[in-house]
Amino acid sequence: MAKIPEDVIETVRTATNIADVVGQYVQLKKSGKNLFGLCPFHEERTPSFSVSEDKQIFHCFSCGRGGNVFKFLMELEHVSFPEAVVKVADFSHVDLDSEYRQDAAGPKMDSKTSQLIDLQEQAAKLYHHILVNTEAGEPALNYLHDRGLTDETIEAYQLGFAPSQRLLKPFFDQHESDYQLLRQSGLFIENAEGELRDRFTERAMFPLRNASGHVVAFSGRLIKKADDQPKYLNSPETPLFNKSRLLFNFDLARPAIRQAGEVTLFEGYMDVISATQAGVNNGIASMGTSLTTEQIYAIERTTDKLNVCYDGDEPGQRAISRALTLLGQHSHLNLSVIQLPEGQDPDEYRRAHGDEAFRQMLTTAKEPPLQFNLRFLRRNRALDTDSEQLDYVNQIMPLLAQVQEPVELDMYLNQVANEFHIDKAALQAQLKQTQRDSAAKQERERPRQAAQAQAAPPESPVTVHQQQRPLTRLERAERLLLVRLLHDRNVWAKVSNIDGFSFVHDDYQVIYTLAQGYFQTHQTYRTAQFTDFLKEDRLQQIVIDLETATYAAVTPREIDDYLAIIMDEAPVEEQLRQKKNQLAQASRLGDAEQQRQLVIEIVQLEQQRQANKQL
Repeated sequence: MAKIPEDVIETVRTATNIADVVGQYVQLKKSGKNLFGLCPFHEERTPSFSVSEDKQIFHCFSCGRGGNVFKFLMELEHVSFPEAVVKVADFSHVDLDSEYRQDAAGPKMDSKTSQLIDLQEQAAKLYHHILVNTEAGEPALNYLHDRGLTDETIEAYQLGFAPSQRLLKPFFDQHESDYQLLRQSGLFIENAEGELRDRFTERAMFPLRNASGHVVAFSGRLIKKADDQPKYLNSPETPLFNKSRLLFNFDLARPAIRQAGEVTLFEGYMDVISATQAGVNNGIASMGTSLTTEQIYAIERTTDKLNVCYDGDEPGQRAISRALTLLGQHSHLNLSVIQLPEGQDPDEYRRAHGDEAFRQMLTTAKEPPLQFNLRFLRRNRALDTDSEQLDYVNQIMPLLAQVQEPVELDMYLNQVANEFHIDKAALQAQLKQTQRDSAAKQERERPRQAAQAQAAPPESPVTVHQQQRPLTRLERAERLLLVRLLHDRNVWAKVSNIDGFSFVHDDYQVIYTLAQGYFQTHQTYRTAQFTDFLKEDRLQQIVIDLETATYAAVTPREIDDYLAIIMDEAPVEEQLRQKKNQLAQASRLGDAEQQRQLVIEIVQLEQQRQANKQL
């Protein structure tokens, strides 16, 4: 096993544009010199996550996280530095010797999370082996083939089978897995005596992966109907698995979503897998038909266009209506509905009509949310009676009141007027009244909403890595001098030739000392490279904070001012601190003479400090 040398790391880094890697996870848009998007490390609605292609670093101005491309993957996917290097190398098609890959594949970070993930992935391999290689798996394999899935698709999704014979617990016992971890994995059911039994039996197994591609849970589908069993059984909530946050296939679909500029939200796992087999690779599904705000946020980070393609039956249509309501309240996504023939789901449509017809349907069957809602409100109505017509018109008026485009609104009003033989002017009058009522309601609710906002408990604070406390004049000078030192070799030469120079604060002095070693082997300063040289997260964060600020052109007087503050004012400040402590001690002892002498010395030091500031 060999440690990845610096020149290899640098080859990988220089072959990679950080924006391309980050862009796989965050939808980035140009703003000034940098790219901005929604931060992947915390939830936000206003983009504060910045990527600098010039410096090859990222930085969130809200939560404070920052670093280079390797740091991004380490933080987001919880991998080690060697693993991050290998991932970036593979992304940029840089060949790495097998010895360096072995280093990355060496012992994982010994954390509870990584150990739980390892259990899930071992279980996925066992279930898959049983499905494709054993006699016990044949019924499930035949079921998946009958559903139209190919062996290639089964392999790509690592589908598996949990037989009636409970094999998972003996498998982990043989590997001497930790009992407490097994309890927390969600793979087992625990009885009153503390005995663990396999949770899943007689089910086709769908591994559920997080956004980084790690298996974190399972969904098992019965292959034989059983009245006392649910058709689908999901893993329970665990430290790894939160069904409100996970989106099925999101890890595999993300590149296709980027390329297509849109994502298609299906109702079930089989719909997604079936669509992928048909060549539609940008499909995802929520954990059931109930979409959540956390899932919406994950989608918004990746794209701004979403197509909802649920089943054509009554439950599927109701699910579309709920999803559109939630999306309208909690997102700014550009929405479309893909309307299937009544009663069919996407998988059934593909198997009935073929891959080409399925792909074409996903394009031609799109309709705006308003059009879906107008049709949805007609379902199960007898619109041949005056009362039903009036009730329908009253229900659709609030929807029409939200239409911003005059031409679109006029088109819908004409349709309603012609269908129900209503005077268009009367519809327009009712529409204006609806708009006034809506505005008045909002005005009435505004004080109540404000009161609720004040009474609501504060949100959990975001972990802030960046400097939050006010900076003293000394520390401000140290930070500004440090950033000048790193970027300007003339400043570096001037300061490094001053005998006895050092920063007052330890962190800045450590960075300066490490920079001395860095410049012995590197002719040019590169932020992304230097942050790896620092190793410690705290020091890396200081440098990233400095790099993301805006600075004017350097001047000789500016550098002299910083040096004067650090070298002249800092010693005076330290003496003042010591004298004031001595004065407090003399006061406690009642030493009047000592107090008098210390007061004179403190006054003299204060005068010296004021004189230094005027220089």
